[in-house]
Amino acid sequence: MAYDPGAIDATLAAAVGEDPQLIAELRHAFVESAERCIASLRAAESADAWRGAGMRLKGLAASFGAVRLMALAEEVAAAPHDMRLVARVERTLARF
Repeated sequence: MAYDPGAIDATLAAAVGEDPQLIAELRHAFVESAERCIASLRAAESADAWRGAGMRLKGLAASFGAVRLMALAEEVAAAPHDMRLVARVERTLARF
């Protein structure tokens, strides 16, 4: 799953203007939120908890314009406890 070059920055710039410091802060908040979703996936004890964490990740990705991460999160939500997909999410997130 490849990183969408500039997709998040473009989405943020459209929302808040061209302030690079604010964009960097919002990108950091996005990554922290995504990391919490990943932690929820790892801690999920049931398929419902897993799906919920996957859908939160999908919503987060959608709100920041991270289309490929959004698609991957949808795959995750549909495959409870597939840690290979979690590893793919982590690799994708590392590119942000």
